[in-house]
Formats: sequence, C-alpha cells, structure tokens
Amino acid sequence: MNTELACLAASGALCLALPLIYLPLYQKQVGTAGLSSNRDAVAEPTGAAGRGLRAHRNLVENLVPFAIAVLVAHAVGISNGMTAAGALVFFVARLVHAVSYLLGIIGIRTLAYLGGLVGTALILYQLV
Repeated sequence: MNTELACLAASGALCLALPLIYLPLYQKQVGTAGLSSNRDAVAEPTGAAGRGLRAHRNLVENLVPFAIAVLVAHAVGISNGMTAAGALVFFVARLVHAVSYLLGIIGIRTLAYLGGLVGTALILYQLV
C-alpha cells in the first residue's frame, strides 16, 4: 500500500473514531434515551460534544474530495513525492484539526483546515 492509500485509510479511521469521542459526551447531556431516540426533540450537543460533532462533519465534507483525488491518482498510476506529501499533509492537518476543534483552539483549527485543503490540492495538481 502506498503512502496516499495509507493516509486515506488512516483518515477513514479518524472519521470512525471521532464519534467514539463525542457521543459519550453527548450522552451525558441528553441521557441514553435521548441519544437512542430519533433526536427530533433532543437538544443539539454543546461544549466538547458539539465541537466533536462539528469536527466530524467537517472531516466528512473534506474526506470526500481527498478520497477522490487519492483514488483517481491511484487509478491512473500517479504516485510520487508530491502526492505522498499531499496525503501526509492532509492526514496530519485533519488530525490536528480534530484535536484542536475538540479542545476549542480556534487559530490552530483554522490553519489545520487550510492545511488539509493544501494537501488535497497537492494531489490534484499532479493530475493535471
């Protein structure tokens, strides 16, 4: 498995891990019955639970273009230093983004978000 696919798999694992962090925090706010319901009448999560949910949603939104870039590059046989660097930048940036979002660190979170975009752009640039 090349670096790009490994970073895609690691990013997928991060996406699966985030709910394991914020759902127990949300459960403390709304109880097991609230968490198990369809949540129509349950308050939105607040604090770290809300930030965790937003970090997860943001990762999902950014994981799709990254995955497309990695898989297209893989399908056409493009794997080089730039695509590997882009994948590593994306994964590390998204990890920093998730942690800083959960902790409420705004400046670092924004820079990490931009870093993820740059990582995806580095891969896409190799496809043109």
